[in-house]
Amino acid sequence: MPEFFHVLPPDEALTKLFEHLTSTPQSETIHIADALDRVTTESIRASVSIPSFPRSTMDGYAVIARDTFGASQTLPAYLNVIGEVPMGAAPNFDLKPAQAALVHTGGMIPNGADAVVMIEVTQRTRENEVEVMKAVAPNENILRIGDDIREGDEVISAGHILRAQDLGGLAALGITQIKVARKPRIALLATGDEVVAPESEISLGQIRDVNSYSVAGQIIRAGGIPVRCGIAPDQFDQLKSKAAQALSECEALVLSAGSSVSVRDMTADVINQLGKPGMLVHGVAVKPGKPTILAVADGKPVIGLPGNPVSAMVCADLFVVPMIYRLLGCKTAPTNRSVHLKVTHNIASQAGRVDYVPVRIIKRSGEDWVEPIFGKSNQIFTLVFANGMIIIERDSNGVQTGEIVEIRLF
Repeated sequence: MPEFFHVLPPDEALTKLFEHLTSTPQSETIHIADALDRVTTESIRASVSIPSFPRSTMDGYAVIARDTFGASQTLPAYLNVIGEVPMGAAPNFDLKPAQAALVHTGGMIPNGADAVVMIEVTQRTRENEVEVMKAVAPNENILRIGDDIREGDEVISAGHILRAQDLGGLAALGITQIKVARKPRIALLATGDEVVAPESEISLGQIRDVNSYSVAGQIIRAGGIPVRCGIAPDQFDQLKSKAAQALSECEALVLSAGSSVSVRDMTADVINQLGKPGMLVHGVAVKPGKPTILAVADGKPVIGLPGNPVSAMVCADLFVVPMIYRLLGCKTAPTNRSVHLKVTHNIASQAGRVDYVPVRIIKRSGEDWVEPIFGKSNQIFTLVFANGMIIIERDSNGVQTGEIVEIRLF
């Protein structure tokens, strides 16, 4: 008779897996135009200061600040305009006391000047004279050399997921080639005599392979490359052969179905024969997804997901996604976007496990509420029609109608 699960909380299970993952990601060099969401493998320091010259932050007049002290609308300061700063070039003059120079946003501040007066508080009185109707302080409306970043400063650390603003910062430094972690190849192997390919005509008792496609989408979003390896029947030797081949060609293996404790459960035995140390966790305190398996085979992670589509996606989010970020060398995995809304119905939960409940956001009297989508873990369309998940922590007995809950958005 099979033994009952010895379940672990999700965070403890993930920690146990990570304790056995020590590999360093391989690097490749790519252009920054292709680097969005990639993970750096080395720190990057500024090769120059930005700005590399003092520049104006607005249209106006470059001045010596003390020449404007006391200036007002009733008692303006009068300055001699000696020229205009050309854009994209250095001015060919220096500023002396009682002088000003027309400068545009981003233009270089001439030597001698230490502030910029906004053009809105000035008025040209003659061709070479301007009256200033508001005083400015030293360094007002200018960026000094290195105000943005100084030469030698670290701008991006190793293990950082590159965002749009990071690419702009690299471009500003003149860095166009960057070392990033190679995307890990994650093998996906479905199992079960009843599972057939999506393009197949199905007979009574058969189901199409959902998980190899939904989990593949999660792998892509996390920065991995899904490798669909087909469907293995419920025969030990064939399952072991397909699993071993898939793992040998990839950096990790994800199996779906076959992780429930039953007479037909061969997944744990197969995983234990793929390499050492083998299975680390069989059973997680989460609903849906309790029978998840976490293992390591000779340094490569192996994850056995439940066959039910909702369970598979919940546990892929809990374990496959963080595992990919770990393989990429991420210091900190990104967090899911979330919102806080009132819930429309009571949701029961059992203390001691984490419950994931699909929900959709609806309008009620012009206000956003969140409505649970009740269904079984084998109903993929409970997720198709959902906007996100409510996560009920393991020390809770559920939530009440009208209670404000956090929704982790898809």
